[in-house]
Amino acid sequence: YFFKTNIAEDFSSAEILVEVKVDNSLEISKDNLLTNYSIEAALYDSGSWYTSNGKPDLLSSKIVDLKFQPSSAPPFGFHGYVFVGQLQSPKLWSAEHPYLYTLVVVLKDKTGNIVDCESCPVGIRKVSTTYKQLLVNGNAVVIRGVNRHEHHPRVGKANIESCMIKDLVLMKQNNINAVRNSHYPQHPRWYELCDLFGMYMIDEANIETHGFDYCTHFKHPTLEPIWAAAMLDRVISMVERDKNHACIISWSLGNESGFGPNHFALAGWIRGRDPSRVVHYEGGGSRTPCTDIVCPMYMRVWDMLKIANDPNESRPLILCEYSHAMGNSNGNLHIYWEAIDNTFGLQGGFIWDWVDQALIKIDESGRQRWAYGGEFGDVPNDSNFCLNGLTFPDRTPHPVLQEVKYLYQPIKVALHEGKVEIKNGHFFQTTEGLEFSWYASADGCNLGSGDLSLDPIKPQSSYTIDWQSGPWYSLWSSSSEEVFLTITAKLLSSTRWVEAGHIVSSSQVQLPTKREFVPHAISVSGGGTLLAETLGEKIKVNQQDTWDITLNTKTGTIESWKVKGVDVLSKGIYPCFWRAPNDNDKGGGPASYLSKWIDAGIESLHFVTESCSIQNKTNNSVQIMVVFLGVPSQDKSKVLFTTDMKYTIHASGDVIVECSVKPNPDLPPLPRVGVEFNVEKLFDQVTWYGRGPFECYPDRKASAQVAVYESNVRDLHVPYIVPGESSGRTDVRWATFKNKDGFGIYASRYGSSPPMQMSASYYSTLELDRAMHNEELIEGDSIEIHFDHKHMGLGGDDSWSPCVHDQYLVPAVPYSFSLRLSPVTPPSSGHDIYKSQLQIS
Repeated sequence: YFFKTNIAEDFSSAEILVEVKVDNSLEISKDNLLTNYSIEAALYDSGSWYTSNGKPDLLSSKIVDLKFQPSSAPPFGFHGYVFVGQLQSPKLWSAEHPYLYTLVVVLKDKTGNIVDCESCPVGIRKVSTTYKQLLVNGNAVVIRGVNRHEHHPRVGKANIESCMIKDLVLMKQNNINAVRNSHYPQHPRWYELCDLFGMYMIDEANIETHGFDYCTHFKHPTLEPIWAAAMLDRVISMVERDKNHACIISWSLGNESGFGPNHFALAGWIRGRDPSRVVHYEGGGSRTPCTDIVCPMYMRVWDMLKIANDPNESRPLILCEYSHAMGNSNGNLHIYWEAIDNTFGLQGGFIWDWVDQALIKIDESGRQRWAYGGEFGDVPNDSNFCLNGLTFPDRTPHPVLQEVKYLYQPIKVALHEGKVEIKNGHFFQTTEGLEFSWYASADGCNLGSGDLSLDPIKPQSSYTIDWQSGPWYSLWSSSSEEVFLTITAKLLSSTRWVEAGHIVSSSQVQLPTKREFVPHAISVSGGGTLLAETLGEKIKVNQQDTWDITLNTKTGTIESWKVKGVDVLSKGIYPCFWRAPNDNDKGGGPASYLSKWIDAGIESLHFVTESCSIQNKTNNSVQIMVVFLGVPSQDKSKVLFTTDMKYTIHASGDVIVECSVKPNPDLPPLPRVGVEFNVEKLFDQVTWYGRGPFECYPDRKASAQVAVYESNVRDLHVPYIVPGESSGRTDVRWATFKNKDGFGIYASRYGSSPPMQMSASYYSTLELDRAMHNEELIEGDSIEIHFDHKHMGLGGDDSWSPCVHDQYLVPAVPYSFSLRLSPVTPPSSGHDIYKSQLQIS
């Protein structure tokens, strides 16, 4: 049977048509079969069953008794039976409102006994296209999608219903509304669950021909008539099995299979059999006559905009694959969504992909770990190229899922010309089911919070409020350098996929400040008298019995820093320009960032101290200048970096580090420009004022809000299956690292330097680069801390070419930056130390 609907233009009614075929092994003629048998068909409003306190009235829920319509079709037409009916005011199915009816079809013999009874949930919805738009129920819905392979960490490609449900729960909780079945029809239960939860779907035929790319002596199957029947068989099987599922809005002819005459046969058959959905096919350039939507993969934003602005292209553009989530990736994702949200003709896309496809493996010691290609004796294999997910294999989210949730969120907040605009990006529902609240902070401190009373905002409409009229305005502080306003929308009621109180969206905007602030500075008066002296290869600076610092003139680094007898710094401070490469750094062969870094010698950089001496000394401060030469270990006569590092040590215990970096101009874009130092492992309590609380980077930080966060070093670590650069926090104003007794070290931006990129780990950069599995990582004997003035973006448009966007590259040009280091003792806090350097003009 095939459930079809014709919905009125104003969606006020729907004509229901059900095509029914009867398996007639006795070869009774079509007309005679109805002499001995009868067919009944009805539509039930099963939505009422779930609101009936467990006692549904099934009979009264029948809303359409479908009537047999004698066929006038010619013999070569449909050789079955058609039932029709009319439904007034239908409840339409969409991903936002996945309302389902139940269709029941019954076959009886002439005595009235039931021979067969079939039923399934069905949805009433209309999929159509207009100029540059794909419409669902008349609305140009935005596809906030992911690609999904069937994968379970223990049983591989076998399907478990609880795993499917976990996927859908996580997807819905993170504002994902669409899935592409990559690259084959999936388990039947998956479709039923997508109908139930509300998920737009591209159902894809199991056709892919990658192997033929290497077989130049064979003609491609899509060009061979002898392959047409096999290809058509797979498409027909998919459509006939899945045709009654409301979630499917598009049929796909397969994946990456070139393009040829056979595709015209596939597309033609689908369009004849099921014109109620669109046809999708990326192969052949994503704009062939065999696709109803332009559906490229890994297309760059600027090329998307060209197509959207092409008046001769009437089809919408929906990316079938984009933002390759391999390891620590998905940089630039916000750039895609700035374009999608603001460009007519761009309607979203499907991130590649949902889950890391690793399997649990138990090693010789009985320890479990994630294993990937080649670790099961499998040849050939694609190594770790199966690890492209937004989640780990057990569905633990990667940090990037927070970015996806934010960019996919239906409620958008922006500050324009003094107005706070709250936009309802839903297409079918108002904000009536949401509770809005606000929270304001100044320099990381809570100013206040409360509910935000709003009238329901209609779909695709906005509410605007003058920010100075908001309840937060009276709390606004004149002495604050930064003021942030956060507006959050939570669900008032529980749903099938989450409890009440779930945060649907949360957006932070920065409000104007009342005062102009000048470069940060600290008071140089007071603090007592310090002593500074050079003893052989040591420079010793101390202030009575409060603190003492020892620099090694040979290495140019702080060898020891003690505060009241407690070591707060164990090794450092060095310039740093290297990071442990991530998967995207490695992509591109000889053209990759990693290859260029290795060729330039940045990977093997060694620092030679050209000079280290006291430059100036007063009763309450001393200046020490260190000049580092960064040379590659294979050619120590070649200077890649010259770094002047000036320490100004104050009697108060503050150390101002001013860095001036001059790279060799022939160097490629740099991984980072910053400093590295180590602290004792006991200083594992981390507090920072910056973006967080989760991992974020310069090109992946839209979702990370500015606030004061607390964690410990172990929890900062992200256990990517293949280690590399990770665990960073961006736009950090200040941070403290303390032990359980409250002693530690403070670091902040200083002078006119912008906020920093920060990371802290028990694993050194060298260790993160060495290990091929997270479980292989070996902790060092200290915590390695990085504060970067500049840090290269992660990239993520794909993972096989260098694709960090220009604005997130770190060119090899001179840089100057400053940071402040201070001892932390139990009475002091990072916020108090930071406030002491804010200067109002």
